[in-house]
Amino acid sequence: MPPTQILISAGEASGDMYAGRLAAALRARADVHLYGMGGPRMREAGVELVADCAEVSLIGIVEIVEKLPALKRVWKRLVGESKRRKPRLAILTDFPGFHLRLARALKRQGVQNIYFVCPQFWAWRPWRANLVRRRFVRGLCIFPFEQEWYRARGVPADFIGHPLVGNVAAKRSRAEFAAFYGLDAAKPIVVLLPGSRTGEIAHHMPPLMEACHLITKSRPVQFVLALAPGMNESGVAGYLRPDVPVCVVEDATYDALGAADLAVVSSGTATVEAALMDAPMIVIYRLAPITAAIARFLVRTPMFAMVNLIAGKHVVPELFQKDFTPERVASEALRLLDSPEARAGIRRGLAEVREKLGPPGAIERAADIIAGMLAIPTVRS
Repeated sequence: MPPTQILISAGEASGDMYAGRLAAALRARADVHLYGMGGPRMREAGVELVADCAEVSLIGIVEIVEKLPALKRVWKRLVGESKRRKPRLAILTDFPGFHLRLARALKRQGVQNIYFVCPQFWAWRPWRANLVRRRFVRGLCIFPFEQEWYRARGVPADFIGHPLVGNVAAKRSRAEFAAFYGLDAAKPIVVLLPGSRTGEIAHHMPPLMEACHLITKSRPVQFVLALAPGMNESGVAGYLRPDVPVCVVEDATYDALGAADLAVVSSGTATVEAALMDAPMIVIYRLAPITAAIARFLVRTPMFAMVNLIAGKHVVPELFQKDFTPERVASEALRLLDSPEARAGIRRGLAEVREKLGPPGAIERAADIIAGMLAIPTVRS
């Protein structure tokens, strides 16, 4: 018999990482052929990419307008391939604006949809959980409180744990990292993680560089800019300043976080990575003004940073939108660098966050659930 066809889709870097690992785990459990949308991690895992997630990656409501032609083109391609290949299951990873619509079209073709990494609708637009209930047969959640939240809204959901737990570790010690990149391990190291999308880089790098300039006026600090997977120095070169020495590193984020006295991190998956590396951090984010204005009416939580939401309290400083200024970043950074007690307090909070993320093995648990579902007859509707 030919392999079972499964559509798997991810629309951004973190989803590509998780879906790539899931694809490898599924291929080890069942005779399946995986195809869909993703990036380099999914391609490495043997997924046949019929669309590249770089075509549709975006960061806000306003940016959707610019991406609409690409979004429609990719959507039609995936729907067309599904009609031709008739997949048994579709595994859709986060990226709700696109995947909720794709799920509707796939369900009409008789495909069973699984939401891998359920969207954070508890934080914004909670009514969209109704769409998940109608269009998906299973939801897999990575935060412990999400299982109960989704089940209360009629979604068959399971908490699998966070895919990063057990997979985040430094390869070099602080001394080895410093020696490799020509830094002084005895002096403060501040790590910058400005984001993984070009839009995030454009919004974040100018104020970050000015903040670094203000910090260096007060004391000698070594800055390390850790680029997200898939990025290279050419993508940030235009934002670097000659008066702010910055060591740019590629494919060394965990080593950098392990060596950091302090990190300044773009809100998102990177904050969870920093928490797992026990790195005291300041969380920053800036959206286009119109997107931010709309988001204020949609967000239902008192906090924005993922580590604070998981902890249920303010563990790390979060500077968003108008609060994300060079002066505020510099002030918070200098306060934390001057206070070992403050950094120790953050680390105690991050230890609580790590406890709530669940044990290692999230990808394996997800793969077991999905492999088991392959025995369920497809329901046509």
